[in-house]
Amino acid sequence: MAVDEQDPDAGLVRMSLVDHLRELRRRVVICAIAVSVGAVAAFFLYNQVLHFLRQPYCEALAHRHLENEGPGCNLVITDPLEGFTTRLKVSGYLGLFLASPIVLWQLWRFITPGLHKREKKYAVPFIMSSIVLFALGGLVAILTFPKALDFLISVSGKGISTFFTPSKYINLYVLVIAAFGLAFEFPIVLVFLELAGVLPSKRLSQWRRPAIVVIFVAAAIITPSQDPYSLFTMAIPMCIFYELSILIGKILKK
Repeated sequence: MAVDEQDPDAGLVRMSLVDHLRELRRRVVICAIAVSVGAVAAFFLYNQVLHFLRQPYCEALAHRHLENEGPGCNLVITDPLEGFTTRLKVSGYLGLFLASPIVLWQLWRFITPGLHKREKKYAVPFIMSSIVLFALGGLVAILTFPKALDFLISVSGKGISTFFTPSKYINLYVLVIAAFGLAFEFPIVLVFLELAGVLPSKRLSQWRRPAIVVIFVAAAIITPSQDPYSLFTMAIPMCIFYELSILIGKILKK
């Protein structure tokens, strides 16, 4: 890393614009290589991953005693290229997941030289908390998705056969996981705003009732599956996170 100047008191590294761009390019190249290697590895794990992704669909059909109708819980391809593109898509998603530790490390190494010592002290807990909460949100989404899918199948009514294409099914599954993961970052945003003095803990306490309404409305909007199971499974933890954010903000401000 090329460094122009360093403030030993603040722990701040100063770099020129050209140095920043060079450093960014180097970090992006490393991330791209890591994701590519992860995607190649995921390409050979495709069948196992697809089996895991199909489980909510199989559970939903089994719950409604539809497993022997049509192709069972197999996904249906309607385009000659869809099988290959689906494999590439799944490999890309899994490759990004496998490479995420390297990607996050490169991001951390890029931003830390520009942080003061006090900012670095808060940065580590914030980043670790963000990773844990996103993973927790993804886990909740995986556990909720079978119920959500069962609702979506049942609400279509009788006399309708269910045949899902892998592209649309996997897109929905990944979007649900991403939506839950991002929604569970809610307390990180609130605590950051409290520490920055934008939203004091006292004001958040005063806004508790309207905040709950806003949380449920937001959860109804951002859940890709638009089902009641996902709505409540997302909104209730967010309400709990709201209360915890007020408590954490008060503690950190002391």
